[in-house]
Amino acid sequence: MTATGAARVATMQQRCAFVLLGSVQTTLIFTLAALAIPLPLIGREFDLRRADLILLSAAYGLTFAGLLLFGGRLADRCGGRRALTAGLVLFAAASAAAPLAPGIGALLAARFAQGAGAALIAPAAMAVLRAAFPSPTAYGRAMATWGGLSVLGATAGNLLSGVISALLSWRWTFAVPLVVALAALALTPRLLPNTTPSRGRTLDLPGALLATAGITLASYGLVVTDTRPWSSVGVFVPLLCGAALLAAFWYAERRARDPLLPPRFLLDRRRVLALAAIALSACGTAMAFVVLSLHLQQARDWSQLRTSAAFVPFAVALIASGRAAGPLIGRYGARTVTAAGLGTGAAGLALLALTGIDAHISYRYGLLPGLVLLPAGTAASFAGAAVLAIEGVPQQQTGLAGGVLNTAMEFGPTVLFAILLTLGSDASSLAATGAALAAVALLNHRTK
Repeated sequence: MTATGAARVATMQQRCAFVLLGSVQTTLIFTLAALAIPLPLIGREFDLRRADLILLSAAYGLTFAGLLLFGGRLADRCGGRRALTAGLVLFAAASAAAPLAPGIGALLAARFAQGAGAALIAPAAMAVLRAAFPSPTAYGRAMATWGGLSVLGATAGNLLSGVISALLSWRWTFAVPLVVALAALALTPRLLPNTTPSRGRTLDLPGALLATAGITLASYGLVVTDTRPWSSVGVFVPLLCGAALLAAFWYAERRARDPLLPPRFLLDRRRVLALAAIALSACGTAMAFVVLSLHLQQARDWSQLRTSAAFVPFAVALIASGRAAGPLIGRYGARTVTAAGLGTGAAGLALLALTGIDAHISYRYGLLPGLVLLPAGTAASFAGAAVLAIEGVPQQQTGLAGGVLNTAMEFGPTVLFAILLTLGSDASSLAATGAALAAVALLNHRTK
């Protein structure tokens, strides 16, 4: 085979690997958002209280976020492809059990298990992606596209879940993650490269336990503020215990021989701002979907199908911006694209706060402008921030970088979302989220 032919084969292999890994990553976030619109249907079927619905909505994200750092270290320690396969097996099994759930207990267990599988898959997929694109330039281009996959998955989850639950049943929404997981398990040996385990590294089990328990408890405490006051035992105790465990985790990591999260990993100002951009962009997207979905169905009495259709322009703008982000990063740099995306997303949220939830203003003039600006901005900020977050990370820490990056993605729709949602009215929450995006955009623009 000629050198040109070999290069074409290698490029095709890289594309196939990216499509497979990207489909899996998109599905993980699809699964996070898949119950948002059909949640009222599940509540009526199982006769659930609002607190039960909040817990069901958060269950997947709690284990996903809580186990991501440990999943990242497992990917580095055991090899990305091996960790990816193990995570896919657990994810597929949980996705098969969820639609068969006879009640809330079984469904909650399946959602917790899905999140645990996702926490193994997400950082492992990034480790395998790094092996598939050994060239720093090619890897940077791949990450520019990778950054937009999460918000694409969230959008697909909100759109398709409404359509599927309206035409079939909410149980059929779990067919998507099940089919993707089974296909990925079948194709992984043929399409994905092997990754070299870091045999010299330990797993830092004490750090993993402290981080997992701390993140999970703190996240749970913030999630239940939707149904309980901040001063209640059910909120105050989990928050206090979670904060104490995270403080103990940070103290232990500074003294561990091989820490789960090396403190110096987060000392880079550009990386911290990139992670903040990812968390806030994810929070802004989740805020818009939840607030507007409830507004359209409750204040305007729209059906689930019509509510899903209202977000079609959101999806179109998202895809268009995601496709443009890579070339823009190559031309202007990741920092500039991140700042511009955050600013655009902030403008979209401001418009939604001013006109989007006013039932007297038509969809075309009240909602549509914000539903175009917000995804255009968040897709660009995700792409640029993903490149900045992994810049300078050695290959043996790719799983760690993937765990931290995905933790930021989960931190936004859970912790930040819960905090900002308690500020008062929906308009106040949207406006505050937009202001936070604008502030991080300014900091990113000024950072050299």
